Amino acid sequence: MSQIRAFLAIDLDEDLKPKIYKLIKEFKQIDAKIKYVELENLHLTLKFFGEIDTEGLGLIEKAIANVLSEFEPFTVKIAGCGAFPNANRIKVIWVGIENDEIIRDLHDRLDKEFVRLGFDKDKRFSTHLTIGRMKSAKNKNQVKSTIEEHSEIDIGEMEVGEIRLKKSTLTPAGPIYEDITVFEL
Repeated sequence: MSQIRAFLAIDLDEDLKPKIYKLIKEFKQIDAKIKYVELENLHLTLKFFGEIDTEGLGLIEKAIANVLSEFEPFTVKIAGCGAFPNANRIKVIWVGIENDEIIRDLHDRLDKEFVRLGFDKDKRFSTHLTIGRMKSAKNKNQVKSTIEEHSEIDIGEMEVGEIRLKKSTLTPAGPIYEDITVFEL
């Protein structure tokens, strides 16, 4: 029985990547230990499954398709910059998502189905795009002030018309993501 590391995500629109790249370039001016997410890997995670048996993919795909049959394409606004867990203990630097009610509803309905399949219920869900992970506190105050400077940044709007079930292969150079199934809304 083979296993893969998998997650469900909404990919970032190609048109918005240049603005996020410009923001990442500002963070790169700071001499800080930050591991940035590759532009092609930017996504909003709806569910991280972890290691799953490939034999169970059909059940997961069926659950996703059932929930998505109740949704139409929708628009979200990518805006704001912040940190997890907070600005004083920065582990993750993110760009936010506004008017995320539909995404939250989508997540909650999907999560309910995944719990029925035996997955743990998500304890917290936050609509965001991770752009970097801080590896040490070096120059944390400069990073914090750059986050605050861009707390109101407007990246733009995007239409969400599909979600993707992805395979993640961890490598020393960073993760490699491959689409398993693309679900249209």
